[in-house]
Amino acid sequence: MYTRGYGGRRLRKTITVFVNDRNNPHQKLIIAGQVEKFASITPERVRLVGPVDEKITASVTIVPKKKYPFEIIETSAKKGGYFYYKLEKMDPSQGKGYLLTLENLKKEKGRYYDTIFLKTNNKTRPLININVYGSITDNSMGATPIKEKK
Repeated sequence: MYTRGYGGRRLRKTITVFVNDRNNPHQKLIIAGQVEKFASITPERVRLVGPVDEKITASVTIVPKKKYPFEIIETSAKKGGYFYYKLEKMDPSQGKGYLLTLENLKKEKGRYYDTIFLKTNNKTRPLININVYGSITDNSMGATPIKEKK
């Protein structure tokens, strides 16, 4: 059963099973349970939103759950090009984890979507995906000076 994105929530799925019993040709099976979180990822998605002429940045914290310790051993982006990213280990005084910092590089109006892949050394979840959404505006709001009346 696919549970990615359900961490920390209760999941319930109903399955219909067809059998050759004429009196009961199908049975419904219910599978339910709590899906454990592998890591605390805050925020779960990155939004780089703002005007072209401003610096647009965002940060994500990734903290492994005690039950599923891991190290991030490699990073990559699906497409890359519209943003810069850097992964650093958090200061030990803040706890064990990582800080992912992103900065927009797109210099013209438009939108983009990408994914950052964080490869871990844990067999339970060898890959963590961080979705990145960019929406860059042309800064036309307020860019034209208002002429004073004489």
